[in-house]
Amino acid sequence: MRFAFFGSSLVSAYWNGAATYYRGLLRALAERGHSILFCEPDAFERQAHRDIDDPDWAEVLVFPADAPGLERALARAGDADVVVKFSGVGVLDVELEHAVLARRRPHQSVLFWDVDAPATLDRMGANEPDHLRPLIPRYDAVFTYGGGDTVVQAYESFGARMCVPIYNAVDPDTHHPVPPEPRFESDLAFLGNRLPDREARVEEFFLGAAERLPERRFLIGGNGWADKPMPRNVANAGHIYTRDHNAFNCTPLAVLNVNRESMARYGASPATRIFEAAGAGACIISDAWDGIAEFLEPEKEILLATRGQNVAEHLQALDPAKARRIGEAARRRVLAEHTYALRAGEVAAVLEGHTTLKEAV
Repeated sequence: MRFAFFGSSLVSAYWNGAATYYRGLLRALAERGHSILFCEPDAFERQAHRDIDDPDWAEVLVFPADAPGLERALARAGDADVVVKFSGVGVLDVELEHAVLARRRPHQSVLFWDVDAPATLDRMGANEPDHLRPLIPRYDAVFTYGGGDTVVQAYESFGARMCVPIYNAVDPDTHHPVPPEPRFESDLAFLGNRLPDREARVEEFFLGAAERLPERRFLIGGNGWADKPMPRNVANAGHIYTRDHNAFNCTPLAVLNVNRESMARYGASPATRIFEAAGAGACIISDAWDGIAEFLEPEKEILLATRGQNVAEHLQALDPAKARRIGEAARRRVLAEHTYALRAGEVAAVLEGHTTLKEAV
């Protein structure tokens, strides 16, 4: 099948946490023999902060973030069998969500793929005139990268013909153990951009733990934290390019995952970082949320915390040998059950059974 995707960016993870999800999943689809076109706007300085060159398994079309640029990209997607509009492009989202449906050709299926379903559903639920509400029933299917039954039922309540969670996973070729790097040495490291619905939880789970353990070393990475007041034992690493993710995950004693508030509330929404850290063999401490045990076993493959004090307690109880055991157990689990090759198989199984696509398979 020929896929045309409209998303934030395939080649840059700058202010774009979904980049590695796109890369892992779309590469796995390409390895199954599918053709990949990824259309992304030139916005938010992402092209100036590229992590990768254009991959050999996808054609990347970078278009100006204006109406003529959008028209050019839509024209290029015209011969695709499957057109996908990812959520959260950042610019022209409303225009794209209308245009991919208006431009649908008889042989095409058009999907809405939500990489932040809890936030989208909250927005639609709170705003009856929201532009996306009448569009959802017109898409052939809605895919999400998490949320479980709660998200599926919510999308079905908005008239989705089909809603299928395609969870985050690991690409073992890109996320794997590497030697530690001194610049990332710490007892606990957290990687995530500063966002409104994450900041309070970072204050509780990460900065709160740092305040309780002034003798331990903490490291924060991601965009937006430079002017955030922090305890003296917290170092700020700034933006971490994806080429450094493995070292960032492998070097500290443990790494912390903090879900955004809406994702934690909906549950069953494992962040990309969990699988990437597990693939590198890191010992993960995560905020607790419903459904985590479906992906990693608490206490054996991941440590859970309900508040910052729990994070501090986990750190105090950790030594390198215990951290290594937990990290290795997590790595075995994700390589067996949570790879993008397996996720791509799930996508193919859905699409190849879809009536609109039968002639294209």
